[in-house]
Amino acid sequence: MKLKNIFFIVLALCYSNVFSQENKTEKLDEIILTSNRIEVPFSKNSRTIHIISREDIQNSTANNVADLLQQFTGVDVRRRGIDGMQSDLYIRGGSFDQTLVLIDGIKTENPQTGHHTMNIMIPIENIERIEIIKGPAARIYGQNAFTGAINIVTKKTVNTQLTGELAYGSYHTGTIALTGGLNLKNSSHQVHVSRKVSDGYRYNTDFENRNVFIKSKFNTSSTPIDVIATFMDRKFGANGFYASPEAKDQYEETQSSLVGVSTNLSSNSFTFKPKIYWKRGQDMYEYIREKPEVYRNLHITNKIGGEFNTTLDSKIGVTGFGVDIAQVFISSNNLGDHDRTMITGFLEHRFSVFNEKLDVTPGVALTYYSDFDFQAFPGIDLGYKISESFKVYGNMGYTYRIPTYTDLYYNSPTTVGNINLNPEKALSEEIGAKYNSNKFTINVAMFYREAKDLIDYIKEEEEDKWKAENLAEVTAKGIETEVQYRFDLSGFQQKFNMGYTFLEDNILEQDLPFSRYSLNSIKHQLTANFDSQFLKYLRQNIAFRFVERPDGTSYNVVDFKLTAMYKDLELSGMFNNIFNTEYTETNLVPMPKSNVLFILKYTFK
Repeated sequence: MKLKNIFFIVLALCYSNVFSQENKTEKLDEIILTSNRIEVPFSKNSRTIHIISREDIQNSTANNVADLLQQFTGVDVRRRGIDGMQSDLYIRGGSFDQTLVLIDGIKTENPQTGHHTMNIMIPIENIERIEIIKGPAARIYGQNAFTGAINIVTKKTVNTQLTGELAYGSYHTGTIALTGGLNLKNSSHQVHVSRKVSDGYRYNTDFENRNVFIKSKFNTSSTPIDVIATFMDRKFGANGFYASPEAKDQYEETQSSLVGVSTNLSSNSFTFKPKIYWKRGQDMYEYIREKPEVYRNLHITNKIGGEFNTTLDSKIGVTGFGVDIAQVFISSNNLGDHDRTMITGFLEHRFSVFNEKLDVTPGVALTYYSDFDFQAFPGIDLGYKISESFKVYGNMGYTYRIPTYTDLYYNSPTTVGNINLNPEKALSEEIGAKYNSNKFTINVAMFYREAKDLIDYIKEEEEDKWKAENLAEVTAKGIETEVQYRFDLSGFQQKFNMGYTFLEDNILEQDLPFSRYSLNSIKHQLTANFDSQFLKYLRQNIAFRFVERPDGTSYNVVDFKLTAMYKDLELSGMFNNIFNTEYTETNLVPMPKSNVLFILKYTFK
């Protein structure tokens, strides 16, 4: 970044503080990680986990989950267009099929393709926090948690109020939204509805996005029952999103919905947490917009599942056991009609010795898929508490991913699937250290992953079709650091975050002149964020990210947000890519230059 750009950043931080707002700080050591089967406080876990708190979400420069996740190291979100309309999610160099997303612990993977992983993202207005779990997670979550998992925790408590939102910005982008809460004697309810539209930042990138989110909690005075329902409908021009950059008239419509019911039964030493859910996905793609006769795909997927998790406290520690059973269906004019039965059993035990300084958690996941072999995936977590603030840890585990239906059956003018694919497998290892005090949070981790039968789309000649193949062996190694510094200034808390990831991956014993996904990861990634407040009615946030790919291409982007609040009125300005960086994140799709979005919110109480 040029020196003058750094000067302007500092200038913006110093002189954009006419108003600000007060926020309460959530203590990380008090957060219970609900994404784990054995629930432990954040400070006692022995993995690399990052918590994005409600405060972080409110003050960030992002207004959707895709943009938000980009601001944290080790997470690589490659977007096509604005507002997270189409984006792929990667953790530590894995592919977009290798990261699992959960909503309140419900697995939301799409059996068609990982391209739809981000379609299920709920509005940030309804999110309490986001748990980013990095490293091998198959032992805890099963299929798709190959390189990590992201659990979105929705709000558990609500106030009786109604918030209206209007937004308008570059490219005639507009939003209208209502978010309401109702807290009754023995139940609580929250509802969000929104509609976003845009003309697009270049030819054929217009979009319309509709969201509905409902969450109710019944029987709150005794044994609560949670009911969640969400629906997302997206229609967008996909100029160069798939196929090749020259395919400028592509068009896509996607729908994602989720319904889940869960509860929690507990006694002094025993906890039983059952849940049932239904997830539906729909994807309609046209190679030339409004000309389906040229090339058109329509895929409909359904997943119906149930799971239960139990924990038992005893003198020798905590034992966790769980079973997840699901049936998956797909109906597609391209991929055909298929179904799959999935059964996964989990068993783990956590015990502590030496005055609870050393914690050890071995475990195993046992899986059955009706169209693949039975597999077992063991793993272990270790942690040693040197002091109340300082801990070292390590973990090792086997992880896996079965092919998606696109990997197996897809056929297009540019791409062909492979019905003979084997599941991906890997052994992942990690060692790290973490320090947490009132002012500092520091985490350093080194990781290594040796994958076999990794699935990638490859070809030998440029004019050939992309074909899904199992690669012989791929290794990935890297180091990751995260630092957060909190300090008081002018009577308000300031927060500075910085993260860096170095990643190196290598194909062993195989020469691949053209590879589409797996090895186009990050090599260097630097993220920084300064959330500041100096006067009573205004808060400002500036976010920086730098990415360098293995092929040498790199870019840096700076976003800025200014938020003024007075009583129940809030006005925000989001200024994205303020230095007009020209860059692409995936598939040679150019990202927009400088753009702005103004958001007005008012809360009726």
